[in-house]
Amino acid sequence: MSAPAGRLPDFVIAGAPKAGTTALHAALATHPALYLSPVKEPKFYLTDGRPPPRSGQRGPGDAHSAQEWVWRRSDYLALFAAAPAAAVAGESTPFYLYDRDAQARLAADLPGVKVVAIVRDPVDRAYSNWVHLRADGLEPEPDFLTAVRAEERRIADGWAPFWHYRGLGRYGEQLRSLYRHLPRRQVLLLRYRELVDSPRATLDRVSVFLGVEPGLAHAVPPENVKPHVADTRRHRGLARVARAGAALGAHLPPQVWRQVSRPLLAALHAGRVPRPKMPVEVRREVLGPLLEDVSLLEELTGESFADWRGDTGRGDFRSRSGARPV
Repeated sequence: MSAPAGRLPDFVIAGAPKAGTTALHAALATHPALYLSPVKEPKFYLTDGRPPPRSGQRGPGDAHSAQEWVWRRSDYLALFAAAPAAAVAGESTPFYLYDRDAQARLAADLPGVKVVAIVRDPVDRAYSNWVHLRADGLEPEPDFLTAVRAEERRIADGWAPFWHYRGLGRYGEQLRSLYRHLPRRQVLLLRYRELVDSPRATLDRVSVFLGVEPGLAHAVPPENVKPHVADTRRHRGLARVARAGAALGAHLPPQVWRQVSRPLLAALHAGRVPRPKMPVEVRREVLGPLLEDVSLLEELTGESFADWRGDTGRGDFRSRSGARPV
């Protein structure tokens, strides 16, 4: 039986998670010559044409999230059916940069695809990742460093990639792998700080890379910035409900739990407090195993990432841009 015909994307925003991919997707969607898939993070190339295996969905909320993956080719093609014939079409799945099999599938299916990858200080990225999962009640560990130390055990136990706090920040290894599949001219590497500090120039740079007129895309407020929540008895109780609900939600249509969980998430997020400054010793321990990869990234790109080696990061989106997280 022949594969269904239809349009595939011309470009993907491939990563990294918690590095501004949601903001970039929304901004590019404002460009009249671009078409962004209505479903962000379809995750199609993370699959091999079958549903994601349960063996990789053993962390809190993983099985529920996996229900939303677009793994059927016909469903993936349908995401771009409404794209105007002359539009440059794209989608955003941050885990494509991390998943080596996804890179291979993407390059084999779309040898001319353009890839936009955003990298962020790997400790800041990991911390934002942990804050995100804590805010939604899924991360059971109230201490960031303890959660990072649990990463290898969690990976062995089959927790999904979003729990790979250090691993997702090994950009040098990821980029080296991607360059084995695609020529460098088809890959645009951005830094998170560029998107936050100079959004207009960065959007113009992406537009030129994608072959559309610069100056027409505009930045939009971030939608994926989660609040830091305090470790209180109230939060712990709500989080237990959230994890239990997400487990039950794995057996229901994904939109059902999303709808039901909205008041719960609002209650969880109501416990927001100012994000505390990370202790130097914590940053050093998280960063230590990543320093060799930072050097590899510099070797691959010819750019300096010396600021990542320091004892202080560049903070979260809110503190640097004045944006209010939602």
